[in-house]
Amino acid sequence: MNAPSTAWKEIIAPDEAERFARQSDLIRAAHAFKNAKYGKGRFLHRKPLLAARAKVEIFDNLPEPARAGLFERPGEYEALVRLSNGAFDLQANTKPDIRGFALKVLGVSGPAALGGTADHQDFLLINHDTFLVRTSDEFIAQVTLMAHKGELGLVWMLFKTYGLGGGLQRVKRVLATLGKSFPGFAAETFSTVLPVAIGDYAARVRVKPRTPMPRGSADIAADMAAKLAQGEVVYDIELQFFVDEAVTPIEDPTVAWPEAASPFVKVGALTLLAAGADVEGLAFDPWSGLAAHRPLGELMRARKVAYYLSQAGRS
Repeated sequence: MNAPSTAWKEIIAPDEAERFARQSDLIRAAHAFKNAKYGKGRFLHRKPLLAARAKVEIFDNLPEPARAGLFERPGEYEALVRLSNGAFDLQANTKPDIRGFALKVLGVSGPAALGGTADHQDFLLINHDTFLVRTSDEFIAQVTLMAHKGELGLVWMLFKTYGLGGGLQRVKRVLATLGKSFPGFAAETFSTVLPVAIGDYAARVRVKPRTPMPRGSADIAADMAAKLAQGEVVYDIELQFFVDEAVTPIEDPTVAWPEAASPFVKVGALTLLAAGADVEGLAFDPWSGLAAHRPLGELMRARKVAYYLSQAGRS
C-alpha cells in the first residue's frame, strides 16, 4: 500500500485547444443527427431510467488527504441522482449498455471549478473502472461515428485503422465493455474512472452498494423503482487516491488503479430515498462543482467542451 501523493500532474499538449475545436464540429453534427431522430436531448446518456431524491452524509474524522471541498467537514446534504443508459439511442432497458449514475449534491458553497461560486457538486460515474480509449481524439472519433453509422460502422473503422489483428483486439474490448453483465443499480459499483482533485490530492470517486441487492427483473429501471418503493438504497462513497504515475496514472484511463497499492477510503454515504425526482431539465456535468474537485486529465478537459455542447444542443 502506498501513501496518497500530491505529486500528480497533468500533461497539456500545445495543440489541445485546436484539437478540442475540431472535436466540437464532430460532436455538433452527431448530436444534431440524433436530435433529428429523437427530438432534443442529451448526446450521451440520452435515455433516463430513473431519477431519485437522495441525501449525502459526509463522515467525521476523515484522513487528511480526503478533507477538502465536499469532504472537508462532516455534514448532510440533499442530493439528486439520475440513472441512465450510456447510449445516444432510445433503446430497450434490457439491451446491454454502459450504465450511468449521475450525482448532484446540493447546498455546497465555495469557489467553483469554472469560476464564481458553486452551490452544488456533480459527480458522473459509470459501471466500469476503465475506459476503452486513452485520448479524447479516439473517444470522440468512435462515439460520433457510432452515432451516424452504428456499431458496424465502428467495427469497420477499427479494422481500417488498426489492421486485422489490432482491429480484432479492439472490437473484442468494445463488445466486452458494451456487453458487460449488469446485476442492477442496487448491486453494481460505479466509478468516475477519470480522476478529480481532492484539494491538493487527486482521486477517483466511486459509489458502492452497502448491501448489494441483485435485480429481480430484466427491466433495470422497473427493478430499481420497485426496490425504492420498498425502502431506501444506501451506497458508500469512496475515494481512491493517486499514489504515483506508474501505478495510478492521471492521463491514462485505460489503466485500472490497483486496490493493493491504493485502497479505497470511505468518506460518506449516499442514500437514495425515493424515485420520481424531476431532473431532466438539469445539467449533470463533471465541471459543475467546486474548484477543490476540479476534473483532471486530457479527457476531462475535453469533456468541458463536450458537455457544454451537449447542453447547448438540448436548449
